[in-house]
Amino acid sequence: MKQQNRFHQKLTDLLEEGAREGVYPGAVLLIAEKGQIFFLKEVGNLSTIPSILPMKKDTIFDLASLTKPLATTIAIMRLVNDGRISLDKTLSDIIKTGSLGDKNALPLRFILNHCSGFKDWMPFYSDLVRYRSDTRKKVLREKIIEQPLQYPMGTDCLYSDLGFMILEWVVEAASGQTLRDFVHSNFYIPLGLKRTYLSKGDLPFNREEYAATEDCPWRNRIIQGEVHDENAYAAGGYSGHAGLFGTAEEIFIIVNMLREHYLGKRRDYFSPDIIRQFFIRQEIVKGSTWALGWDTPAVENSSAGEYISPNSVGHLGFSGTSLWMDLERDIFIVFLSNRIHPTRNNLKIRSFRPILHNLIFKEMTGI
Repeated sequence: MKQQNRFHQKLTDLLEEGAREGVYPGAVLLIAEKGQIFFLKEVGNLSTIPSILPMKKDTIFDLASLTKPLATTIAIMRLVNDGRISLDKTLSDIIKTGSLGDKNALPLRFILNHCSGFKDWMPFYSDLVRYRSDTRKKVLREKIIEQPLQYPMGTDCLYSDLGFMILEWVVEAASGQTLRDFVHSNFYIPLGLKRTYLSKGDLPFNREEYAATEDCPWRNRIIQGEVHDENAYAAGGYSGHAGLFGTAEEIFIIVNMLREHYLGKRRDYFSPDIIRQFFIRQEIVKGSTWALGWDTPAVENSSAGEYISPNSVGHLGFSGTSLWMDLERDIFIVFLSNRIHPTRNNLKIRSFRPILHNLIFKEMTGI
């Protein structure tokens, strides 16, 4: 017990140092081992502008690109599991409405693996807001299809928001539901989640329940409770790449459900084989760390540090969020921060994340 208390104190001291040194105004860290949470701590503030508000354990964060694995990817996983699509089907096999241009032959596997040829990012939002709100997703998809591929599919790897915007369209075409309705009805509601949702541009909780993000130069206000990503905002609050909000404990509920399927302890959402297929590094492109919708640790300079096992998956979010699951040691780490409050120019999180993960794995494994 004394050793555990010392470890908890080391973690708390490091988290508080991160707040003092300006890595973030505030953060929440959750660590679980063998499916049980044994550390959950909040530090600092959820906002400093326009008012200082203390961070809480159940603060709702803009999860940014954690939307990719925790919404879009699990939706694709479910559709594959149910036999409604397969990973080697092309876009034209699934999407029957609208022109796909030179994207028609792109397989889902390549899009999930970020090796399809899509550009990484484009500032669609500035033009998109000129259209009627109910037409913007259609317009956005047309604009993505119009963009030339950056490279022939399967020849390179480029982390792409655009690919996941198109995967939202795949979910709609295959399920007959919006991505939001699909993940809420198939996952978030059955799992009993209360504070995890894809944004519709509304504010279902009081503003003070949310971690603030940027003082946005485009919207001319502090963003708090609305999606930070400009393209997701212009598209109505979410897209396949961003727009998910949630808390540390509820993220753990989602990933622990995945864990239990991975271990074969349950089969109600997926077969274990589906989980394992999505968690395996694909190596379509030599040197790429990507699995399917999930990342795996790089050999050098991983955000998960030096000691995470190779048999791990995770993802980062631009707003200062991250999730890593060491499947070999059964250790899961959810680290949520508001590092872009009040400016995205704060990059201190890049050096802090590995230090945090190194401390966790060294203490927990005795390396």
